[in-house]
Amino acid sequence: MSVHASTRRDALRRMGSLVLLMGAADLAHGELIVAVRVWPAEDYTRVTIESDQALKAQHLLVPDPPRLVVDIDGLELNAALRELVGKVRADDPYIAGVRVGQFMPRVVRLVVDLKQPVRPQQFALDPVAAYKHRLVFDLYPTHEHDPLLALIREKEAAEKQAARDVRDALGEFIARVDKAVLPPRPAPPLAEVLALGGAAASAPVQTRAPPPPTPMPSAAEMQRIDRLIIVAIDPGHGGEDPGAIGPTGLREKDVVLAVSLQLRDKLNALPNMRVMMTRDADYFVPLYERVRKARRVQADLFVSIHADAFMRPEARGASVFALSQSGASSAAARWMAQRENAADLVGGVNVSVRDEQVLRAMLDMSTAAQIKDSLKLGKEMLHPLGRVGKLHKTYVEQAGFAVLKAPDVPSILVETAFISNPEEEALLRDAAYQAELVDALVTGIRRYFAKNPPLARNRQL
Repeated sequence: MSVHASTRRDALRRMGSLVLLMGAADLAHGELIVAVRVWPAEDYTRVTIESDQALKAQHLLVPDPPRLVVDIDGLELNAALRELVGKVRADDPYIAGVRVGQFMPRVVRLVVDLKQPVRPQQFALDPVAAYKHRLVFDLYPTHEHDPLLALIREKEAAEKQAARDVRDALGEFIARVDKAVLPPRPAPPLAEVLALGGAAASAPVQTRAPPPPTPMPSAAEMQRIDRLIIVAIDPGHGGEDPGAIGPTGLREKDVVLAVSLQLRDKLNALPNMRVMMTRDADYFVPLYERVRKARRVQADLFVSIHADAFMRPEARGASVFALSQSGASSAAARWMAQRENAADLVGGVNVSVRDEQVLRAMLDMSTAAQIKDSLKLGKEMLHPLGRVGKLHKTYVEQAGFAVLKAPDVPSILVETAFISNPEEEALLRDAAYQAELVDALVTGIRRYFAKNPPLARNRQL
């Protein structure tokens, strides 16, 4: 929604007179602002204003320099709104700064100074979970980058650097060996040099044949990357959605991101493999967008990482889930899918955009072949996970997880442990346990590819 064109000029003229610092007497009226939050990411930046009552707002984009102007009705400037100014990070890809002031009685104006042009989405969220009413602004880039091309260029750059590092290290090693085995011959005495008329001083002393040049691998010896194996790693929850919270406060979104980043680094170090992260920082990604990201890079696998929770603290063990077209394999699996599918409600999704994506997903119903491959992947995961800790179930469970519905990508959801169990929460905090968990996930992925080599990437999305 935009400010009416006829008022735009007057509104911009008055922008310079924003009152940025208000006195205590000005804070007593209007809806109560509970919190303001900023979630920056490469994909998009989200600004959330949480209040005790639903807010009405309108916005407009202003060019040269780019700004987003937001007028919020029914508000008096208060301390919570002023906090928004200090919550903008220097590394935010989209927001350079925020100014806030009392534009008119009962109307607060936000001016968001932008680093680049954006496509803003504004929407409201009803109270859910621990949240009250939320007014949300998502700032997307005007041009979405090609993620598959970015992955290919990343891999090429990493391998070129690795090759340079190997050549440099090999050259240094050969030089050290040469010096240790054949030390240089000492210079002849000065009398000998004078007797030879200086010839010995100018001529090199041949102590041995020159060393062969550093061996360079031929093109045939170099592993040629004719196609990239792409694994989509999906850290669950994020941003507005903390996921499950352990007895001492460990948040699911934090621990699964830490595990996923380690898993990314391990897989990226393998030949001919690259990881696409659905999120690599603390921000929210809707379920349909996680699926779309995997399909856009034509991923060969999709692995969603979570930390389980249950009403009883004694529940424990890792689980692996695949999609089901015919109902859940157990009541617990059905409950788990319902809980994970509710992430969009907590994280906050623009319903108008989501509905379009859901309709498209219904047309692309997951195939039996995808589920069959997902079960194979899940089985390869169970054995190494069982060597790290207890398994909650010794077989791959199935339920209607929305995040597993990519019709052409084998997809599993791994519940690494029960964060609601005090002992397993402590394990999830432990760096050594996280490393063992990552190694188990890498083993499962490698075993799957060893038995199921990926096909040529020729799908058209």
